[in-house]
Amino acid sequence: MAKKGQTFNQYTEEFKLAAVQEYLKGSSSYRRVAEQLDIRHCTQLKVWVKKWQSGESFDVRTKSKSSPRAGRPRTIFNTVEEERDYLKAQVDYLKKRYPNLVKEKHPAGEITMK
Repeated sequence: MAKKGQTFNQYTEEFKLAAVQEYLKGSSSYRRVAEQLDIRHCTQLKVWVKKWQSGESFDVRTKSKSSPRAGRPRTIFNTVEEERDYLKAQVDYLKKRYPNLVKEKHPAGEITMK
């Protein structure tokens, strides 16, 4: 998880490929190659090498239009009555699921002040 104020390095495809090829020459370890090329951590180089060996693209992030915060799609109703019935069913479900949250309401005429 990212920490507050943390900055991220972005490397080009060419840089990643050059780093992988430097490691695959066999003369240096992951750590040494990462230090030489100023890569923040050697684990990043390991990930690039594994991706290159498996034939994957280095950047496999998908650019989807939906946001992870988008939530479920909204329910579309044809009439106001359908929406009312849907909402009533939700309320009934919640009343059955959490009966201790249901409070009895007193009609306005029954409440008396002493």
